[in-house]
Amino acid sequence: MPGSRYDLAPYLHFTKDEWSRYRDGEAMTLTADDVARLRTLNDPISFEEAEAVYLPLARLISLYVEATQGLHRASMRFLDTEDLKVPYIIGVAGSVAVGKSTTARILRALLQRWKTSPKVDLVTTDGFLYPNAELERRGIMDRKGFPESYDRGRLVAFLSDLKSGKAEVSVPVYSHLVYDIVPGEQVLIDRPDILIVEGLNILQPGELPKDGRPIVFASDYLDLSIYIDADEDDLRDWFMERFRKLRETAFTDPKSFFHRFAEMSLADAEAFGLWAWNEINLPNLRDNILPTRSRADLIIRKGKSHGIEEVDLRRV
Repeated sequence: MPGSRYDLAPYLHFTKDEWSRYRDGEAMTLTADDVARLRTLNDPISFEEAEAVYLPLARLISLYVEATQGLHRASMRFLDTEDLKVPYIIGVAGSVAVGKSTTARILRALLQRWKTSPKVDLVTTDGFLYPNAELERRGIMDRKGFPESYDRGRLVAFLSDLKSGKAEVSVPVYSHLVYDIVPGEQVLIDRPDILIVEGLNILQPGELPKDGRPIVFASDYLDLSIYIDADEDDLRDWFMERFRKLRETAFTDPKSFFHRFAEMSLADAEAFGLWAWNEINLPNLRDNILPTRSRADLIIRKGKSHGIEEVDLRRV
Protein backbone atom coordinates (compact mmCIF):
# COMPACT_ATOMS: atom_id res chain seq x y z
CA MET A 1 0.00 0.00 0.00
CA PRO A 2 1.36 3.46 -0.89
CA GLY A 3 2.52 5.25 2.20
CA SER A 4 2.92 2.08 4.30
CA ARG A 5 6.52 3.00 5.17
CA TYR A 6 5.13 6.13 6.87
CA ASP A 7 2.83 4.31 9.29
CA LEU A 8 3.49 6.79 12.10
CA ALA A 9 3.37 9.85 9.85
CA PRO A 10 0.27 12.05 9.52
CA TYR A 11 0.26 11.70 5.72
CA LEU A 12 -0.05 8.91 3.20
CA HIS A 13 2.58 9.39 0.51
CA PHE A 14 2.02 8.77 -3.22
CA THR A 15 4.12 9.18 -6.31
CA LYS A 16 2.32 10.77 -9.23
CA ASP A 17 1.87 7.37 -10.88
CA GLU A 18 0.50 5.83 -7.68
CA TRP A 19 -1.91 8.74 -7.20
CA SER A 20 -3.14 8.60 -10.80
CA ARG A 21 -4.61 5.12 -10.23
CA TYR A 22 -7.27 6.62 -7.98
CA ARG A 23 -9.12 8.18 -10.90
CA ASP A 24 -10.84 4.75 -10.88
CA GLY A 25 -11.92 4.88 -14.50
CA GLU A 26 -13.39 8.40 -14.36
CA ALA A 27 -13.47 10.03 -17.76
CA MET A 28 -11.45 13.20 -18.26
CA THR A 29 -13.91 16.02 -18.96
CA LEU A 30 -11.33 18.64 -19.91
CA THR A 31 -9.56 18.85 -23.26
CA ALA A 32 -5.94 19.78 -23.91
CA ASP A 33 -7.19 23.19 -25.05
CA ASP A 34 -9.07 23.61 -21.76
CA VAL A 35 -5.92 22.90 -19.76
CA ALA A 36 -3.86 25.29 -21.89
CA ARG A 37 -6.45 28.01 -21.34
CA LEU A 38 -6.64 27.46 -17.58
CA ARG A 39 -2.94 27.35 -16.77
CA THR A 40 -1.19 30.53 -15.69
CA LEU A 41 1.59 32.37 -17.48
CA ASN A 42 4.59 30.28 -16.44
CA ASP A 43 2.95 27.02 -15.34
CA PRO A 44 3.68 24.43 -18.06
CA ILE A 45 1.15 21.87 -16.78
CA SER A 46 0.27 19.34 -19.46
CA PHE A 47 -3.03 17.65 -20.21
CA GLU A 48 -1.52 14.36 -19.05
CA GLU A 49 -0.54 15.83 -15.70
CA ALA A 50 -3.98 17.35 -15.17
CA GLU A 51 -5.50 13.97 -15.90
CA ALA A 52 -3.07 12.07 -13.64
CA VAL A 53 -3.23 14.39 -10.61
CA TYR A 54 -6.27 16.65 -10.68
CA LEU A 55 -8.84 14.16 -11.97
CA PRO A 56 -8.27 11.77 -9.01
CA LEU A 57 -8.30 14.79 -6.69
CA ALA A 58 -11.64 15.96 -8.13
CA ARG A 59 -13.01 12.45 -7.52
CA LEU A 60 -11.81 12.53 -3.90
CA ILE A 61 -13.30 15.99 -3.36
CA SER A 62 -16.65 14.88 -4.75
CA LEU A 63 -16.69 12.04 -2.20
CA TYR A 64 -15.76 14.46 0.60
CA VAL A 65 -18.47 16.92 -0.46
CA GLU A 66 -21.12 14.21 -0.52
CA ALA A 67 -20.09 12.98 2.95
CA THR A 68 -19.97 16.51 4.41
CA GLN A 69 -23.36 17.42 2.99
CA GLY A 70 -24.79 14.24 4.49
CA LEU A 71 -23.36 15.16 7.90
CA HIS A 72 -24.81 18.67 7.58
CA ARG A 73 -28.26 17.31 6.79
CA ALA A 74 -28.05 14.96 9.77
CA SER A 75 -27.16 17.89 12.05
CA MET A 76 -30.05 19.95 10.74
CA ARG A 77 -32.47 17.09 11.39
CA PHE A 78 -31.09 16.67 14.91
CA LEU A 79 -31.44 20.37 15.64
CA ASP A 80 -34.79 20.58 13.81
CA THR A 81 -33.63 23.66 11.92
CA GLU A 82 -33.91 24.85 8.34
CA ASP A 83 -31.59 22.99 5.97
CA LEU A 84 -29.76 25.94 4.43
CA LYS A 85 -27.39 25.44 1.51
CA VAL A 86 -23.87 25.60 2.92
CA PRO A 87 -20.84 25.53 0.59
CA TYR A 88 -17.96 23.13 0.87
CA ILE A 89 -14.90 25.40 1.06
CA ILE A 90 -11.50 24.42 -0.32
CA GLY A 91 -8.38 26.46 0.43
CA VAL A 92 -5.37 26.44 -1.93
CA ALA A 93 -2.15 27.84 -0.45
CA GLY A 94 1.52 28.09 -1.36
CA SER A 95 4.27 30.45 -2.38
CA VAL A 96 4.25 33.15 -5.02
CA ALA A 97 4.86 31.55 -8.47
CA VAL A 98 4.18 27.98 -7.32
CA GLY A 99 1.04 27.58 -9.44
CA LYS A 100 -1.84 28.07 -7.01
CA SER A 101 -4.02 29.74 -9.63
CA THR A 102 -3.56 26.90 -12.10
CA THR A 103 -4.52 24.35 -9.44
CA ALA A 104 -7.59 26.34 -8.42
CA ARG A 105 -8.77 26.92 -12.00
CA ILE A 106 -8.36 23.31 -13.13
CA LEU A 107 -10.05 21.97 -10.01
CA ARG A 108 -12.95 24.36 -10.52
CA ALA A 109 -13.38 23.31 -14.14
CA LEU A 110 -13.27 19.60 -13.28
CA LEU A 111 -15.70 19.92 -10.37
CA GLN A 112 -18.13 22.02 -12.43
CA ARG A 113 -18.32 19.16 -14.93
CA TRP A 114 -18.79 16.43 -12.32
CA LYS A 115 -21.81 14.17 -12.63
CA THR A 116 -23.74 16.09 -9.96
CA SER A 117 -23.12 19.40 -11.81
CA PRO A 118 -22.34 21.42 -8.68
CA LYS A 119 -22.11 25.19 -8.68
CA VAL A 120 -18.44 25.99 -8.08
CA ASP A 121 -17.08 29.48 -7.46
CA LEU A 122 -13.49 30.66 -7.14
CA VAL A 123 -12.15 33.68 -5.27
CA THR A 124 -8.62 34.80 -4.43
CA THR A 125 -7.58 36.46 -1.21
CA ASP A 126 -6.10 39.31 -3.29
CA GLY A 127 -9.51 40.97 -3.04
CA PHE A 128 -9.04 41.22 0.71
CA LEU A 129 -5.75 43.10 0.56
CA TYR A 130 -5.92 46.59 1.98
CA PRO A 131 -5.93 49.28 -0.73
CA ASN A 132 -2.51 50.70 -1.51
CA ALA A 133 -3.40 53.99 0.17
CA GLU A 134 -4.08 52.14 3.42
CA LEU A 135 -0.88 50.10 3.09
CA GLU A 136 1.04 53.35 2.59
CA ARG A 137 -0.66 54.90 5.62
CA ARG A 138 0.38 51.93 7.75
CA GLY A 139 3.90 51.94 6.34
CA ILE A 140 3.68 48.36 5.04
CA MET A 141 3.50 48.82 1.26
CA ASP A 142 6.72 46.79 0.94
CA ARG A 143 5.04 43.98 2.90
CA LYS A 144 2.17 43.50 0.50
CA GLY A 145 1.24 39.81 0.60
CA PHE A 146 2.30 39.43 4.25
CA PRO A 147 -0.52 38.53 6.67
CA GLU A 148 -0.78 42.08 8.05
CA SER A 149 -1.47 43.48 4.55
CA TYR A 150 -4.87 41.73 4.42
CA ASP A 151 -8.17 42.81 5.91
CA ARG A 152 -8.43 39.51 7.76
CA GLY A 153 -11.60 40.57 9.55
CA ARG A 154 -13.39 41.09 6.26
CA LEU A 155 -12.12 37.76 4.90
CA VAL A 156 -13.37 35.92 7.99
CA ALA A 157 -16.72 37.73 7.78
CA PHE A 158 -17.02 36.73 4.10
CA LEU A 159 -16.42 33.05 4.86
CA SER A 160 -18.71 33.19 7.91
CA ASP A 161 -21.55 34.65 5.85
CA LEU A 162 -21.19 31.92 3.24
CA LYS A 163 -21.13 29.16 5.86
CA SER A 164 -24.26 30.69 7.39
CA GLY A 165 -26.11 30.24 4.10
CA LYS A 166 -26.24 33.94 3.25
CA ALA A 167 -26.99 34.83 -0.37
CA GLU A 168 -24.96 37.23 -2.53
CA VAL A 169 -21.92 37.81 -0.36
CA SER A 170 -19.63 40.46 -1.86
CA VAL A 171 -15.91 40.24 -2.58
CA PRO A 172 -13.78 43.31 -3.44
CA VAL A 173 -12.14 43.29 -6.87
CA TYR A 174 -8.35 43.38 -7.14
CA SER A 175 -6.61 44.46 -10.35
CA HIS A 176 -3.18 43.00 -11.07
CA LEU A 177 -2.79 45.61 -13.80
CA VAL A 178 -2.96 48.57 -11.42
CA TYR A 179 -1.78 46.48 -8.44
CA ASP A 180 -4.62 47.70 -6.23
CA ILE A 181 -8.21 47.21 -5.10
CA VAL A 182 -10.64 48.67 -7.65
CA PRO A 183 -12.76 51.28 -5.82
CA GLY A 184 -16.47 50.52 -5.82
CA GLU A 185 -16.20 47.22 -7.69
CA GLN A 186 -17.19 43.86 -6.26
CA VAL A 187 -18.31 40.40 -7.29
CA LEU A 188 -21.16 38.54 -5.63
CA ILE A 189 -20.86 34.94 -4.50
CA ASP A 190 -24.35 33.44 -4.31
CA ARG A 191 -24.58 30.18 -2.36
CA PRO A 192 -22.26 27.88 -4.34
CA ASP A 193 -22.08 24.17 -3.65
CA ILE A 194 -18.28 24.43 -3.60
CA LEU A 195 -16.09 27.47 -3.08
CA ILE A 196 -12.36 27.45 -3.85
CA VAL A 197 -10.34 30.13 -2.04
CA GLU A 198 -6.80 30.64 -3.35
CA GLY A 199 -4.21 32.68 -1.49
CA LEU A 200 -0.74 32.87 0.03
CA ASN A 201 -1.79 32.80 3.68
CA ILE A 202 -5.21 31.14 3.63
CA LEU A 203 -4.00 28.39 6.02
CA GLN A 204 -2.47 30.74 8.57
CA PRO A 205 -4.16 30.54 12.00
CA GLY A 206 -2.95 33.92 13.29
CA GLU A 207 -2.17 34.82 16.89
CA LEU A 208 -4.27 33.43 19.72
CA PRO A 209 -5.53 35.77 22.44
CA LYS A 210 -3.82 35.21 25.78
CA ASP A 211 -7.09 35.44 27.72
CA GLY A 212 -8.46 32.32 26.02
CA ARG A 213 -11.53 34.01 24.54
CA PRO A 214 -12.99 32.34 21.41
CA ILE A 215 -11.60 33.59 18.13
CA VAL A 216 -11.91 32.33 14.56
CA PHE A 217 -9.54 32.46 11.59
CA ALA A 218 -10.14 32.05 7.87
CA SER A 219 -8.64 28.55 8.02
CA ASP A 220 -11.39 27.50 10.47
CA TYR A 221 -13.93 27.67 7.63
CA LEU A 222 -12.05 25.38 5.27
CA ASP A 223 -13.40 21.89 4.71
CA LEU A 224 -10.32 20.86 2.71
CA SER A 225 -6.93 22.54 2.51
CA ILE A 226 -4.35 22.07 -0.25
CA TYR A 227 -0.73 23.25 -0.15
CA ILE A 228 1.38 23.48 -3.31
CA ASP A 229 5.01 22.82 -2.38
CA ALA A 230 8.38 23.27 -4.09
CA ASP A 231 12.02 23.97 -3.25
CA GLU A 232 13.03 27.58 -2.60
CA ASP A 233 15.52 27.69 -5.47
CA ASP A 234 12.91 26.45 -7.93
CA LEU A 235 10.37 28.96 -6.67
CA ARG A 236 12.90 31.77 -7.17
CA ASP A 237 13.58 30.61 -10.72
CA TRP A 238 9.85 30.39 -11.51
CA PHE A 239 9.26 33.84 -10.02
CA MET A 240 12.00 35.33 -12.17
CA GLU A 241 10.74 33.51 -15.26
CA ARG A 242 7.27 34.94 -14.67
CA PHE A 243 8.70 38.40 -14.02
CA ARG A 244 10.52 38.32 -17.37
CA LYS A 245 7.39 37.24 -19.24
CA LEU A 246 5.28 39.91 -17.56
CA ARG A 247 7.90 42.51 -18.42
CA GLU A 248 7.40 41.62 -22.10
CA THR A 249 3.59 41.46 -21.89
CA ALA A 250 1.43 42.99 -19.15
CA PHE A 251 4.05 45.49 -17.99
CA THR A 252 4.16 47.09 -21.45
CA ASP A 253 0.66 48.50 -20.86
CA PRO A 254 1.06 52.15 -19.81
CA LYS A 255 -1.70 51.59 -17.24
CA SER A 256 0.32 48.89 -15.50
CA PHE A 257 1.66 49.70 -12.05
CA PHE A 258 4.88 48.00 -13.16
CA HIS A 259 5.17 49.74 -16.55
CA ARG A 260 8.51 51.27 -15.54
CA PHE A 261 10.10 47.81 -15.54
CA ALA A 262 9.26 47.34 -19.22
CA GLU A 263 11.16 50.53 -20.02
CA MET A 264 14.28 50.04 -17.89
CA SER A 265 17.26 47.98 -18.98
CA LEU A 266 17.12 44.20 -18.67
CA ALA A 267 19.93 44.25 -16.11
CA ASP A 268 18.14 46.78 -13.90
CA ALA A 269 14.85 44.89 -14.19
CA GLU A 270 16.55 41.61 -13.30
CA ALA A 271 18.17 43.24 -10.28
CA PHE A 272 14.81 44.49 -9.07
CA GLY A 273 13.16 41.09 -9.59
CA LEU A 274 15.82 39.36 -7.50
CA TRP A 275 15.52 42.06 -4.83
CA ALA A 276 11.74 41.54 -4.68
CA TRP A 277 12.23 37.79 -4.28
CA ASN A 278 14.99 37.98 -1.66
CA GLU A 279 13.57 40.86 0.40
CA ILE A 280 9.80 40.28 0.15
CA ASN A 281 8.68 36.93 -1.24
CA LEU A 282 11.33 34.70 0.35
CA PRO A 283 10.90 36.11 3.90
CA ASN A 284 7.12 35.83 3.53
CA LEU A 285 7.51 32.22 2.40
CA ARG A 286 9.82 31.28 5.26
CA ASP A 287 8.07 33.18 8.03
CA ASN A 288 4.39 32.88 7.11
CA ILE A 289 3.56 30.53 4.23
CA LEU A 290 5.80 27.47 4.62
CA PRO A 291 4.96 27.06 8.35
CA THR A 292 1.33 26.41 7.34
CA ARG A 293 2.23 23.44 5.11
CA SER A 294 1.81 20.93 7.93
CA ARG A 295 -1.77 22.16 8.47
CA ALA A 296 -2.84 21.15 4.96
CA ASP A 297 -5.00 18.12 4.27
CA LEU A 298 -3.25 17.50 0.98
CA ILE A 299 0.22 18.53 -0.21
CA ILE A 300 1.10 18.60 -3.92
CA ARG A 301 4.85 18.49 -4.40
CA LYS A 302 6.43 19.94 -7.56
CA GLY A 303 9.86 19.25 -9.00
CA LYS A 304 12.33 21.52 -10.79
CA SER A 305 10.50 21.32 -14.12
CA HIS A 306 7.31 22.65 -12.41
CA GLY A 307 5.82 19.19 -12.85
CA ILE A 308 3.96 17.45 -10.03
CA GLU A 309 5.98 14.56 -8.60
CA GLU A 310 4.29 13.58 -5.31
CA VAL A 311 1.03 13.86 -3.42
CA ASP A 312 0.66 13.59 0.35
CA LEU A 313 -2.82 13.01 1.77
CA ARG A 314 -3.51 13.47 5.45
CA ARG A 315 -4.78 10.35 7.17
CA VAL A 316 -8.47 10.66 8.01
